[in-house]
Amino acid sequence: MRILLAGYGAMNVRVAKLAEERGHVITGIIVNRQNDYPYPAYSVESDWPDADVIIDFSHPELSLALISKAQLPIVMATTGQKENIIQALHDRAAELPVFFSANMSYGVHILTEIIKYSVPLLQNFDIELTEKHHRRKVDAPSGTLVKLYDTIKEQRAQSTPVYDRTNIHSARTAEEVGINVVRGGTIVGEHEVLFAGHDETIQIIHRAQSKDIFASGSIDVAEQLINRPPGYYTFDTL
Repeated sequence: MRILLAGYGAMNVRVAKLAEERGHVITGIIVNRQNDYPYPAYSVESDWPDADVIIDFSHPELSLALISKAQLPIVMATTGQKENIIQALHDRAAELPVFFSANMSYGVHILTEIIKYSVPLLQNFDIELTEKHHRRKVDAPSGTLVKLYDTIKEQRAQSTPVYDRTNIHSARTAEEVGINVVRGGTIVGEHEVLFAGHDETIQIIHRAQSKDIFASGSIDVAEQLINRPPGYYTFDTL
């Protein structure tokens, strides 16, 4: 499989290494700034090399420009401006296969499925969401936490996110879902869903031990996506 990478940060460095170990070829990278890269570098506006798929771990500005131009399958893993990116992918889905996930870990996909099952069973439990990442992560809350919140709201429509309680001087309501963010050190990624009931709590936690789970997950998706007809895909439909 010939892979064109969008962005060349820490994630796509790992994608490149793991992809080559699996026998795939990196044909180039699409970036906004030229630098000393180990692969041929291209701007969004330039002519791209032949490839079978794009894997995008970049940033919304580059991703949105790339989506509008691409003529090959796209595995989209960029977080930030989620709604705009999803809409842009839907706009292209009639022409080519596109995939989006805020988290390329299959374990996180299973976490989401567990949440879908749990929320209707725990109607009288308060819910708090917490995500932890390394000190260099820019966006907050993470795309994965947003995805978890969206999953909760699908099951509990009255849910309302609460990001800051410092100016709230009243007891929490049943509709509130607390959103908590931690940034520090080299934490790869941790997401916790806390169900707090009367005299009991349930915690469901996913901890990423290495960025390789996300890189490997994106390659797994790409290997399947290149054989799919045009359409918008997620882990639920791929």
